[in-house]
Amino acid sequence: MEMMKALVIEGVHELIYKDIPVPELQDDEVLVKVRACGICGSDIPRAKDGGVHSYPIVIGHEFSGNIVKIGNQVKNFKEGERVTAAPLIPCHSCENCSKGRPAMCTHYSFIGSRQNGAMAQYVAVPSRNIVQITDKVTYEQAACIEPITVAIHGIERIAHLQSGKTAIVYGCGTIGILTMQCLKAKGIECVYVIDIEDEKLELAKKMGAYKTINSSEIDVPMYFEKHGKVDYVFETAGVNILQSQVLSLVKKTGSVVYIGTAHHDVTIPSKIFELILRGELNVTGSWMSYSAPFPGNEWKAAMEYLQSGKIRVDEMITHKFHLSAGYRAFKAMLDKRQNSLKVMYVMD
Repeated sequence: MEMMKALVIEGVHELIYKDIPVPELQDDEVLVKVRACGICGSDIPRAKDGGVHSYPIVIGHEFSGNIVKIGNQVKNFKEGERVTAAPLIPCHSCENCSKGRPAMCTHYSFIGSRQNGAMAQYVAVPSRNIVQITDKVTYEQAACIEPITVAIHGIERIAHLQSGKTAIVYGCGTIGILTMQCLKAKGIECVYVIDIEDEKLELAKKMGAYKTINSSEIDVPMYFEKHGKVDYVFETAGVNILQSQVLSLVKKTGSVVYIGTAHHDVTIPSKIFELILRGELNVTGSWMSYSAPFPGNEWKAAMEYLQSGKIRVDEMITHKFHLSAGYRAFKAMLDKRQNSLKVMYVMD
């Protein structure tokens, strides 16, 4: 039996670098040799708190690499191709899948969550999930395609996004900075970015934010009452207080998109909630990054944005580790003194 190195979660704080069998391929799958794998914020509770569906599990869903083996029924790919992959594995037969809404699938699997992922030397992927990458895009850059698609999908939850409008991105993590860049790529130049960490705000400014605001120093609602509310607000931080506050920052008939996951109960004061009614606000959530035909135009657009330079990610990759570093990479994300943004395992 052929073996490979992988990071395996076997319990709370038990992220073990060990040998496990190389995945056996189904007929419709390809085997990808992983070159780079980013750590998503959703991976932290999986590794830190045991927030997994089952043990043991290999996590990691932001990855790139090259195909080293193909299943018997795979015709459209060949060995050696440079690729990334959409981690969602929808059933393709439920009501939502049949209507072109794969992210709403009720019988899905997910690479790096419900089945073994890419914090390993090799990962098995359905061929229909594979997205080819060009030689102009590095493996590290390509490992950022999945979070880019999350940002694109969030923006496109606004049906008639118009250039020349104004926007706020609340939260300056990976998804926040990518959302800001994607808005600019779609012609919205006036994008405010709000956070409490000056280092991240400085990076957002460097990468094109119209204005950055440290919300620990400025009363944000008062600022926009004085300077004018915006057309669109994107909440990417997943902070319950902000998830209420953002409703007060948007113009009447404006749009609010929730991208960040809620970790605590969200309480909305009646006066804030009434703004939805009186302003006829468009309030929506954004879940993952998929559309039809699967995996969706988000994935094509992310590749094009990277290749054209409209989206930059090199400055966002603040820490790189070999896979054998194990939990040290997660500690870099959790230690605020390290000013981490995107932390990545690089296999070579």
